[in-house]
Amino acid sequence: MMSPFLTVPDRITVAALIVAAGRGLRVGLDRPKQYLDLYGETVLTRSIRALAADKRVRSIICVIHPDDRPLYDAAIAQLDGDIAALLVEPAYGGATRQASGRAGLEALSNVTRPPDIVLVHDAARPFTSPALVRRSIEAAYAKGAAIPGIPVTDTIKRVDTQGQITDTPARRDLKAVQTPQAFRFDLLLNAHRAAAKEKGEEFTDDAAIAEWAGHPVHVFDGEIENTKLTTSADFVAARERRMGPSETRTGIGYDVHAFAEGNHVILGGVAIPHSHRLSGHSDADVVLHALTDAIFGALADGDIGSHFPPSDPQWKGADSRIFLEYAIERVKARRGRVVHLDTTIICEMPKIGPHRDAIRERIAFICGISVDRVGVKATTTEQLGFTGRKEGIAAQALATLSLPAED
Repeated sequence: MMSPFLTVPDRITVAALIVAAGRGLRVGLDRPKQYLDLYGETVLTRSIRALAADKRVRSIICVIHPDDRPLYDAAIAQLDGDIAALLVEPAYGGATRQASGRAGLEALSNVTRPPDIVLVHDAARPFTSPALVRRSIEAAYAKGAAIPGIPVTDTIKRVDTQGQITDTPARRDLKAVQTPQAFRFDLLLNAHRAAAKEKGEEFTDDAAIAEWAGHPVHVFDGEIENTKLTTSADFVAARERRMGPSETRTGIGYDVHAFAEGNHVILGGVAIPHSHRLSGHSDADVVLHALTDAIFGALADGDIGSHFPPSDPQWKGADSRIFLEYAIERVKARRGRVVHLDTTIICEMPKIGPHRDAIRERIAFICGISVDRVGVKATTTEQLGFTGRKEGIAAQALATLSLPAED
């Protein structure tokens, strides 16, 4: 279908503003969702690529949280040079979505030539198509303020504070709105500046600010596929959609290390005070070693010794996180994902209970999965065997993976 909007002249400059300052707490990980992996790159870099696909986008600014600069730098390092060249220095977001949007606009206003059109996009919408970006630019040029929307399929009820229905709007009058929202740059910047002086309600999107400032906002066709990743279930659905038919694989891992003189042990990437340390060629983290072997087992991809031979001096004293991260990369290379990890730590001392949550969180962070997909348990051998004699620690692990189904 032909575009209902005017052809945008080449002299019109377009910038993309990607809001990526949120914390993404509903996903359940200890890093914001825009920095999680999706098909081998972060959600943020996929969103950047989506907007950069239209050659009329001459610059891209990301609004990030000040604490996330290292994550941002690592993410954009994945980008090709021609796309990376579009990026300007990121702006730092504020306490609200409104404040973050304004921070990005003010930063764009200070460049040598501010853009004519700005596209404001949520970093958590990585599936935006080139056609939707094109429609956004054309709509902003033709209307001044425009947003993509899709029909609402559910019946919507308006309710009061007591939970009683007060109104049932007609579905034909409703749209579920998306991003990128598109505006004439000066229109949106001035609206934001005016709204910032008010002490009233905070606005949750830029269209609402433009409306408040008295500008009519046009709605054009969005895309059902342009979904927003909000919860861990959204990520699972997105990955499964990409993978197609899948199969479940399981692998078992086991590791043992003896005690030596020291003052702490490292278990699951967490340093725990103890009267001894664990002896080994690396840092002797039996938990991460067992988990790594469990993943290799599910992949039918050898074991930790075949990938990281103890005879190789480069692994002497190595952080075992390296081994587990490598195993996770092997999963990603097969277009798979980790469904669940479970480990049992076998020892008399130290007590694992006080450190269980920290271990789970550390494993989840290393593997890029939610904490509710990591199980950590501890047991003793009732003073039997080498662990019962307090000569060392053992760990068992089980990894459950989802991989593309083989013919």
